[in-house]
Amino acid sequence: MEFGEKLQDLRKTRNLTQEELAEALYVSRTAISKWESGRGYPSIDSLKEISCFFDVTIDDLLSSEKLISIAKRENESNLQRLYNIFFGISDLFAVFLIVLPLYPLSINGYVYSTNLFSYTGGSTINLAIHWILFLTLLVLGIFKLFLTHVGNDKPQNVLRNISLGFSILTVLYLSIAREPYAIIVAFLLFAVKGLLFIKR
Repeated sequence: MEFGEKLQDLRKTRNLTQEELAEALYVSRTAISKWESGRGYPSIDSLKEISCFFDVTIDDLLSSEKLISIAKRENESNLQRLYNIFFGISDLFAVFLIVLPLYPLSINGYVYSTNLFSYTGGSTINLAIHWILFLTLLVLGIFKLFLTHVGNDKPQNVLRNISLGFSILTVLYLSIAREPYAIIVAFLLFAVKGLLFIKR
């Protein structure tokens, strides 16, 4: 007997509707319907809840092979979530390119280091490009972390590619602008994202 059939039988022996079982297990009615129809399996935590609620062992509900498969899928999902979080955080670190004193400022023949707020070198267009690149990376990081938090994985690959593209543009632009300190920070952030991209 498949898991879905077992769950349905257990629910019916308690005279519960799908809604009532969903409330007892703290999941949605859609999840119960999906499990009972064989279109999906619960997480390990949900399996534990089902096991406790109906006073049966997890082995009674699922075969060892299927349990290993679920654990493996859940582990891969958790790892992917972790990579997405780190990727988003690495984009947030673009704030360093704004607040750290990475840019040269010439005053009375002396060259000082300043942050982007005080930087007056180059033209207005150059400064605008700086702000556009850095703020875009920050927005991408915030959006990526938000999507990871709400569990929406569909646009993650697109966001990851856009983020990598903007990181490459940032490194190239800073090298053209000949800003050695800023380019080191930008390149390190790009390298971190590159490693995360390869590892995932």
